[in-house]
Amino acid sequence: MFKARSFKHCKTCGSPVSYSIPPDDNRERATCAACGAIHYENPLNVVGTLPVWHDQVLLCRRNIEPRHGFWTLPAGFMELGETTAAGALRETDEEAGARIEMQALFTLLNVVRVGQVHFFYRARLLDTDFAPGPETIEARLFREDEVPWDDLAFPTVRETLRRFFDDRRRGQFGFHMADID
Repeated sequence: MFKARSFKHCKTCGSPVSYSIPPDDNRERATCAACGAIHYENPLNVVGTLPVWHDQVLLCRRNIEPRHGFWTLPAGFMELGETTAAGALRETDEEAGARIEMQALFTLLNVVRVGQVHFFYRARLLDTDFAPGPETIEARLFREDEVPWDDLAFPTVRETLRRFFDDRRRGQFGFHMADID
């Protein structure tokens, strides 16, 4: 199980915190002895899209770490004040400069070892004019046999693409949930 233990000081009063199980709880939390505040560490949400143009998918080559130079779907951390779909749309614009029509949620992938949950929506590209932002070296369309499978940045991207191409062959898209080690 993922144990972040990222809190060193109380966000409320600035005093040092210690990890202990508060009364009426079932796991260790960052607890402030000075003011009694309990701080919770929760998974981060990664949101993105699987943009499609006919028989091709849009991938972005990363210009940032982790996995600089590897290929990924346009995705990133969800921001406060946005829905998962709004975050996925924003990330697609920021990373690929792609105009899309959002479709259904396609994959929900739990990545417990790093404390993340990844949400990927299917999306229909409205055109092929891309304007990648600073986090992307290039944005390109790939047919299934052209996907750089050995150079994909993350297991969640591989899983989402694999499920997409399997569903496309069946002629029916579903919703997929999985745990990624």
